[in-house]
Amino acid sequence: MTTKIEIDYMPRPLQAKLHQMLDKNRFNVLVCHRRFGKTVCAVNHLIKRAIEETKPSPRLHYISPTYRQSKLVTWDYLRSFTSAIPGTKYHETELRCDLPNGARITLLGSENLAGLRGIYSDFCVIDEVANCPESLFPEIIRPSLSDRKGGACFIGTPQGHNYFHDLWEAAASTKGWARAMYKASETGIVDDDELEAARATMTADQYNQEFECSWVANVPGSVFGKELQDADDAGRITTVPCLEDHRVDTYWDLGMHDYTAIWFVQNVGRGTVHIVDFYQNQGEGLPHYARVLDEKGYLYGSHYGPHDLEVRELGTGKSRREAAHNLGLTFRVVPRLPVEDGIHAARLLIPRCYFDRDNCREGLEALRHYHRKYNEHTRKFRDQPVHDWSSHAADAFRTAAVGLEGTRMSTGRAPQRDAEMAYNPYEYGAA
Repeated sequence: MTTKIEIDYMPRPLQAKLHQMLDKNRFNVLVCHRRFGKTVCAVNHLIKRAIEETKPSPRLHYISPTYRQSKLVTWDYLRSFTSAIPGTKYHETELRCDLPNGARITLLGSENLAGLRGIYSDFCVIDEVANCPESLFPEIIRPSLSDRKGGACFIGTPQGHNYFHDLWEAAASTKGWARAMYKASETGIVDDDELEAARATMTADQYNQEFECSWVANVPGSVFGKELQDADDAGRITTVPCLEDHRVDTYWDLGMHDYTAIWFVQNVGRGTVHIVDFYQNQGEGLPHYARVLDEKGYLYGSHYGPHDLEVRELGTGKSRREAAHNLGLTFRVVPRLPVEDGIHAARLLIPRCYFDRDNCREGLEALRHYHRKYNEHTRKFRDQPVHDWSSHAADAFRTAAVGLEGTRMSTGRAPQRDAEMAYNPYEYGAA
């Protein structure tokens, strides 16, 4: 005899879509704006999985950054939505719900990792992943899922580039993983009046982080943050194979005792640029970078460097351009432009680019971090970007922007496709 039980939960259309996604994929990364209803959705999916699980003694877990947070945010939801199931028992001191089929849902905190060792789990939700220890999943939860081939769901709001962002990036290209992002401007869950009221009392970065799910909002003054966020949203940070019928050009920023950064670029034409690789190191001479280029094995076109390639070293009397030529690297020197003009050129270039997510990870991270310092007295960001670890990748990218523009000027035409011919990345193997 089958008993029908109705739970007081009617998922919104987007929540229903998430339940389907969680049923289909073993591991899921969900980035949701504030007040989306992610906790309610996750709790009800735990209940659903607990009821449907066919393995004996199912164990399901909900983990927040702290035990107290699990109790304040999630416990009442769990009790409320399971109250219609006859025979359900609650153990409040353990934040545990026992269902009549032997399934057990337990709420936990991540502040005591040693206390979580040894559990087994059929399904686990990790909430506010950015505030949990990075070792929680790889060292504790992932092993606990192995013998029963359990699944996991990571939910939260961005807080910069941390482990949660790493999971978001990995989910795009890892078998068995899926990801979804829901911004307040797109879901319609929070009405426009409330969003405007929130915007009036929050900084732009705070609003973009909490309601627009921006990964770079916590880098105040980010120079290229918006352009890179748009590229990610549009799927242009993806897998970009190196095309065999196009040469790879390199664009450099050279340092003596500082970092040297190199972008590997294929100008595929029709207004589209593939950024297939990135390399950076410090304290190495030109022979090291010549070997790196050889080891990568690309079919190279031209190598572009900044104007200071022409500077002659006191010890040898030779310029770095001449030293590179002796190693088989013939450089073209891009024109020297004011920093702001180079930044402007780079901003115009990014919308034309497809970045390889894995090969360019370090370079993309640097571009996202490249920023202007905030002046507390004037309450404005300074004109000059901060010179730090991210500057060299950004300078090399400015070299690319100026170099590609120079190529366009030398040919007398922009490498753009006819308006009626939309670019298809799959035609070029960009995704």
